[in-house]
Amino acid sequence: MRTTCVIAGGGPAGAVLALLLARAGVDVTLLEKHGDFLRDFRGDTIHPSTLQVLDELGLAERFHRLPHRKVHSLALRTDDAVVPVADLRRLPGRYRYIAFVPQWDFLTLITTEASRYPNFRLVMNAHVTDLVKEAGAVHGVRYHDESGREHEIRATLTVGADGRGSDVRRAAGLVPKEFGAPMDVVWFRLPRQDDDPDQPFLRASGNHLMVAINRGDYWQLAYVIPKGGYDALEAGGIGTLRSTVAGMLPFLADEVGRLADFGDVSVLRVVLNRLRRWHLPGLLLIGDAAHAMSPVFGVGINLAVQDAVATANIVGPALQSGRAPESLLARVERRRKIPTVITQTAQRFVQDRLIGPTLDAKDVTLPRDLSRLPVVSRLARRFVGLGVLPEHVRLAPTAVQK
Repeated sequence: MRTTCVIAGGGPAGAVLALLLARAGVDVTLLEKHGDFLRDFRGDTIHPSTLQVLDELGLAERFHRLPHRKVHSLALRTDDAVVPVADLRRLPGRYRYIAFVPQWDFLTLITTEASRYPNFRLVMNAHVTDLVKEAGAVHGVRYHDESGREHEIRATLTVGADGRGSDVRRAAGLVPKEFGAPMDVVWFRLPRQDDDPDQPFLRASGNHLMVAINRGDYWQLAYVIPKGGYDALEAGGIGTLRSTVAGMLPFLADEVGRLADFGDVSVLRVVLNRLRRWHLPGLLLIGDAAHAMSPVFGVGINLAVQDAVATANIVGPALQSGRAPESLLARVERRRKIPTVITQTAQRFVQDRLIGPTLDAKDVTLPRDLSRLPVVSRLARRFVGLGVLPEHVRLAPTAVQK
C-alpha cells in the first residue's frame, strides 16, 4: 500500500491530524493498534483550546451533543478549607470551561468525520513493528494485523503519534530525555450519589493527595503515591487503601467496600520526558511520542491536539503536493517545543514544590485562595485552559466528502 501520510496512533494527536489532512485532500492512513477505542481512558478532559479547534472544524455542535460535563472552576480541598485554584470563566474566548467527555466518544467523533473523505483510511488492529528506511530516510512503516500477518505501507511522511511507549520512536532509535517525577497514580472508581460534591477537585490531607473526577454515576479517583510505591501499597492490603479513601473523602465511606482487591485498581507510572529531536527525514513525532507529560494541569491531550494542528498548518500545504521537506518538520518541532518546554517546566515546579514535599510528609502551606493571587490565577487559567501557544486551524478544506 502507498499513501501520502501514514500516522501511527489513533489517539487525539493522530486522529485530529488525520482529519485535518484528509479534509485538505491529502491521502492519509491512520493506524490504530487496538480493535476499538473502548478502553478505560483517564485523561478525558477537553480544554478550551481544543474546544476552539473543534469549533474551527465545524464540529463544536456535534461534540456538545455527546454526553459531557462542563467544569468552570478548579479547587483544592484541604482538611481546613476549599481553596479555589482557577476560575476558567475569566478566560477570553467563547469556551470558558473544561468538558469531561469519554475519550472513546471524542475519538469516534473525529474519525467518523474523517471517514467522510475518500482519501482517508483507518486501519484497526495495526501494530507498528518497524519503519521502512531507505537511503537515510523513512519511507513508511511495517505493521502486524490481528492475525500476525505483516504489512507494509510506504508514505511520503510517517508520523509517530503512538503515545509515550511509542513503537515508532523505538524503531527510529530516538531516546527521550527523562526529567523524572516524584509520584505514580493509582486509578479506581467508586459509585457516586446525588448528594455527593458536584465538581472535580484535588484533595490534600497530611501526606496524601487524591484527585476526584465526577463521571456522573461514579467517581474516577486518582490516588497519588510516591514514585515506585505501588508494591508497598499493595503489601499493606486493600483495607489500608479503603481506610485512606474513607478518611480523605468521608462521603465515600459507605462505598469503599466496593474495592474488593487490587484487581479493582490500576497504576499509572508517571513519566515526564521530551525528545531532543522530534524528526528525521520522512519522519515526525508528535504528542506523547515526542513529549510525555505529567498529569499536572491535565493538559496532555490538549498539547497533543495542538501539535496536530501545527503539523497540519506547517506541513499540510507541502503534503498536498506530495512533499514533506525536513525543513518543515523542523519548523513543527521549533514551534511546538516552546510550549512543551514551558509547560513541562511548570509541571516540574508543581511536582517539586507541592507534590513531592506533600508525599514526603513535609509541611506544605498554601494560601487560602490561590485564585486571588493574580500571577497564580492567570498562570493556572492559562495553563489549564489555553496553554502557552494555542494553535488555530489554518489549512483550508479542499476535499469533497463522500
